[in-house]
Amino acid sequence: MTEELKQSTPGGNEDLSFAELFEMEENNKVVAVGDVAMGTIIGAVDDYFLVDVGDKAESYIAKSEFRQEDETEIKVGDVFEVFVERRKEEGGLLLSREKAIAIKVWEKIAEIQEADGIIEGRIESRVKGGMSVDIGVPAFLPYSQIDLRPVKDLDALIGQVFEFKILKFNRKRNNVVISRRAILEEERQKLREQMRSKLEEGQIIKGAITNITDYGLFIDMGGMDGLCHITDLSWGRVSHPAKLYKVGEELEVKVLKYDKEKDRVSLGVKQLRDDPWETVVEKYPVGEKTTGKVVSITDYGVFVELEEGVEGLIHVSEMTWSKKPRHPSKMVAVGDELEIMVLNIETETKRISLGMKQLQPNPWDLVTENYPVGSIIEGKIKNITDFGVFIGIEEGIDGLIHVSDLSWTERIKHPSEKYTKGETIQAVVLKIDKENERFSLGIKQLVPDPWQAAYNNYPSGTVVEGEITNVTDFGVFVKLEEGIEGLVHVSEISKDKVKTPIGMYQVGDTLKAIVINVSAKDRKIGLSVKTLEGEDEEAAVEKFKKAEKAPEKTAPSTFGDLLKAAAEGGDSSDEG
Repeated sequence: MTEELKQSTPGGNEDLSFAELFEMEENNKVVAVGDVAMGTIIGAVDDYFLVDVGDKAESYIAKSEFRQEDETEIKVGDVFEVFVERRKEEGGLLLSREKAIAIKVWEKIAEIQEADGIIEGRIESRVKGGMSVDIGVPAFLPYSQIDLRPVKDLDALIGQVFEFKILKFNRKRNNVVISRRAILEEERQKLREQMRSKLEEGQIIKGAITNITDYGLFIDMGGMDGLCHITDLSWGRVSHPAKLYKVGEELEVKVLKYDKEKDRVSLGVKQLRDDPWETVVEKYPVGEKTTGKVVSITDYGVFVELEEGVEGLIHVSEMTWSKKPRHPSKMVAVGDELEIMVLNIETETKRISLGMKQLQPNPWDLVTENYPVGSIIEGKIKNITDFGVFIGIEEGIDGLIHVSDLSWTERIKHPSEKYTKGETIQAVVLKIDKENERFSLGIKQLVPDPWQAAYNNYPSGTVVEGEITNVTDFGVFVKLEEGIEGLVHVSEISKDKVKTPIGMYQVGDTLKAIVINVSAKDRKIGLSVKTLEGEDEEAAVEKFKKAEKAPEKTAPSTFGDLLKAAAEGGDSSDEG
């Protein structure tokens, strides 16, 4: 409080002359309740100012009501408008500075709305459905009227001063609705008209991103919004525009198309740079090595970025020499830097075929050298099928042991009877077909073919003795040694005609016979019992050797011979 105000407190009239007091009394006038009167500051006590409005008594107004002024700057003699609320019973008036201000504000509000003018206000706080704004009286600013687009951070607006339009007001209810958007729309419309008059296709302009969608960016060019489609953001692949840009970010764009009738503008970012595909052939010659970054992985291959806007595909078949490649995601990851070879370029369709395996030696080029035919290898069983066993030789090369090459003598119905997946076994290299990438192996070849020895061990005319292993209508099978059997055809059972040997012999019995033919190639030995019938062995052998020199048909020695004979129209048993 200033010294001047302290000296002019109530009771300070003792120093005035009678004439001066009389003059003051004469100037007093009665003020009507409800009026806005001019009040003069004549003193101050504690938190109140003493105000004279020309009535018979002075009145007090709280200093807090002078919030539009700085109370430390108020001095005796300052004049303000005040509102007369009522007369007090004890005398004096109840005055209000705030209500006087409000009355003036309401008058101003009415005038501004009538003239479609603007009013300045300070955003005070958030309220239900919008913001509270001080324009002299509290006003309501709906969310939809704050800006042209939704505002994400409303709290950041608190304390800021803006200009507003008055949409509607009700003085009785103390209700005012204002809009900032209306002003922004007017400004935007002016900018739009300016932009329309000078906008041309091919023009390069700057704009701010106002919205980001899955399909592109909306850019404010200054009064007008244009769309930059996702395909026009980059010459390369863009998974989502939000990964490259943010709302509010400014960027330079090129006007691709302007439809004046529909007021639509198409914009482009990539068009500000040359199409990299125009120089791809020169930069990436077919057959040359280059590097790139993995940007996408699919079931059928990997997409690699060679430079911005240029991508190539490494098909899964070009990633490894293996005939059974793994999923691409098991071999590379997004972001990996790869060394690759350019296999093919199609500039019209903008496709580049790339390869990884071409930078590695083809294992099939070295397989003949590393695994010559006849060599013995060792590997784990990777797979077992009806027709054979696959074993791993090295990365990208598997070998097949066909079921027929598992044993010289055993009848194996299914390889799983003898082998299990993961088992380590040895095998002999039989054949390598580089063109078809086939590697043939054998297990039985690890040991000599017993039939080759049998050819030498059982020449024609040899008397043998063995255990009967099977008795059929067409003959008796006799085991000569492990894996070697001979067949006594029904026609060689006896000199007497025999329809079937079944009942004559039992499995497990021992039978003596003479070898009448042997073939290592066909893997069969023909035996005869009737040749030994009624004669000693030496005489029978001698007789057989003489008869062998004469051309004559021999009896079938295997079931296959029987089928062949039947096809030719008969068999040896019916002759004579």
